[in-house]
Amino acid sequence: MSGAPACGIDFGTSNSTAGWSRPGLPALLPLEGGKPTLPSVVFFHAEDEHVSYGRAALTDYLAGYEGRLMRSLKSLLGTAMIDDHTEVAGRALPFRVLLAQFIGELKHRAEKAADQSFSRAVLGRPVFFVDDDAQADKKAENTLAEIAHAVGLKDIAFQYEPIAAAFDYESQIRREELVLVVDIGGGTSDFALVRLSPERAKKAERRDDILASGGVHIGGTDFDKYLSLASVMPTLGLGSRLASGLEVPSAQYFNLATWHTINQVYSKKSWTQISDIRRGAVDKDKLDRLQNLVRERAGHWLAMQVEAAKIALSDAPQAVMDLGRIAPGETLTLHRPDFDGAIGELVGTVSRTVVALLKDAGVNGDDIDTVFFTGGSSGVPLLREQISALLPQARSVEGDRFGSIGAGLALDAVRKFG
Repeated sequence: MSGAPACGIDFGTSNSTAGWSRPGLPALLPLEGGKPTLPSVVFFHAEDEHVSYGRAALTDYLAGYEGRLMRSLKSLLGTAMIDDHTEVAGRALPFRVLLAQFIGELKHRAEKAADQSFSRAVLGRPVFFVDDDAQADKKAENTLAEIAHAVGLKDIAFQYEPIAAAFDYESQIRREELVLVVDIGGGTSDFALVRLSPERAKKAERRDDILASGGVHIGGTDFDKYLSLASVMPTLGLGSRLASGLEVPSAQYFNLATWHTINQVYSKKSWTQISDIRRGAVDKDKLDRLQNLVRERAGHWLAMQVEAAKIALSDAPQAVMDLGRIAPGETLTLHRPDFDGAIGELVGTVSRTVVALLKDAGVNGDDIDTVFFTGGSSGVPLLREQISALLPQARSVEGDRFGSIGAGLALDAVRKFG
């Protein structure tokens, strides 16, 4: 067993990767169509019980196949939902089994790409699965460990995701640096303040090099959610009035704006509630759009349009959303200030987390050499601006937004397992 190779597994909220560190070869293994990322998505086909994963799952859903799409699976860890189940093709599917199916598929694809079986792995984890609740956080890690063992990983270790990203960056530098790793993933924002150098990289134990780590349960899916609630859900009736003068109930809109609760809107109970609201609504056209969306089971489609708009608004001053699937011929134009306003409070919380981290470490912002950005949402302009303002002397370095953690976990697997 001592000679068995070990891999790194980054099970992400939006995308997942697997790495195997070998001299002279890329660490990340190709998982789908030659690409190193596998979107963390599962689609259960209703007709033939076939299950598709990643980009193929999204393609099947958008092609209109009957079935059930599940995304942001990692968000279940640390919540009461992890011990619950969902209905797929008329059968109860425990969420733990759902996560095991996806992680098992991730492991299988890594092994196929490596032409090598893996029974040892370093798994990435956020600094906090759950904010301000150590017991719930430990339960989330234990749940992930149990799932990893269930899919055939006999020996596992965990590493904080921003520290794994730090190890990836360290493999590229030639002198010592004090680095703040900023990892803005799909579900969490995580940070590590680490001393890195080629010499330090040779050490088996790196605890003394890690000055501080921290995080908060805010990530790219939250940016999606609040952009949707601020700009998109009002077109479906959020914030409008009933004939009684009361505001339209908001629960269905929050479910639609949150990736892992979208499917709840398709229940018979939800349809009855929406129909009752529509009857009493002043602006029935907006509720008609909402009913069209539920009838078409287009919640994930709409969430993908919001996600695409978020990405576009990170590079351009405006983005145009096509609402044609639920309102033929209609579009919605979103502007950068709309996005900034929607996520301003979230980004403020992220910035305060960085300030607290530096204070805990006893480090002045001017002492930091480099800010290493990684994670799929690390390019959000408002977030970049606020963090850069805190660290005006530090240079900004772009990591592989979707690959730095997996590559760093592969390096750590060599350190931990040989």
